[in-house]
Amino acid sequence: MSDDSARQRAMAALPVTDRRLDVAGIPTAMLEGGEGPPIVLVHGAGESGLHWMRVIPRLAPTHHVLAPDLPAHGASGPLPDGAAARTVDWLAELIDRTCDVEPVVVGGTLGGAVAARFAAAYPDRLAGLVLVDALGLTAFTPEPRFGQALNGFLAQPGEQTHDDLWRVCTYDLDRVRTAMGEDWESMLVYNLDRIAAPQTMPGVGALMQEFGLHAIPAEKLERIRVPTTLVWGRQDLATSLAVAEAASARYGWPLRVVEECADAPALEQPEALVAALRVALDHRVEVTS
Repeated sequence: MSDDSARQRAMAALPVTDRRLDVAGIPTAMLEGGEGPPIVLVHGAGESGLHWMRVIPRLAPTHHVLAPDLPAHGASGPLPDGAAARTVDWLAELIDRTCDVEPVVVGGTLGGAVAARFAAAYPDRLAGLVLVDALGLTAFTPEPRFGQALNGFLAQPGEQTHDDLWRVCTYDLDRVRTAMGEDWESMLVYNLDRIAAPQTMPGVGALMQEFGLHAIPAEKLERIRVPTTLVWGRQDLATSLAVAEAASARYGWPLRVVEECADAPALEQPEALVAALRVALDHRVEVTS
């Protein structure tokens, strides 16, 4: 199966179109569908907008859903040399081009760090922020077995190392694979094809260096003025729940804990994640009305 056919197969049942835009000089791929208030879903390192495939059908009946591929990820083009920091401006331009009103931005893992930086830099350009097992709230110091699996996949990407990595990204990978069925296989093929693309590894490294490896300074996080919610898997081995609890206490951000879940609730516990998102969206309405 080619990378394009794997992408098309994975999104075949989704209520979206596969849109292409030039954003900040970067060819950008984006899944887009639904009507209503806009919600932008920003995925993590080595993933694509397809990471949200189990969430999009639950949100599209009530929201205009946009799930872009980060630069150098999925079907998006590469980052210009030394331009990782421009990803925040890329997100700002994407929102300007696709959203009629300020959206809620949801960022997972690396995408959470990008989303938090965006919210700090452009506090008037979004209506709400949801950080899902986000990087950037502390230095990236995963549990040893997570680090070992991650390094194994990066050193030798393949089906076995992909599964090894996802066994630490999920609480119960077998349950996830059973629930997703053929969609898991399509995502696996697409992930492996994209990680082998010349642009991907350098792009992942650049974005992790810029956004994911180091803690965002507290003075930047304090600039976030929009309603912000944390959603965290209780068994997250990449960034522990204790980090989210500390951020919740420091910044006053509500924390929703997803049970039997590691750092990928969009795939592992989509119903619980969407329930948490709806609470956050309702809170935003209460605050801004």
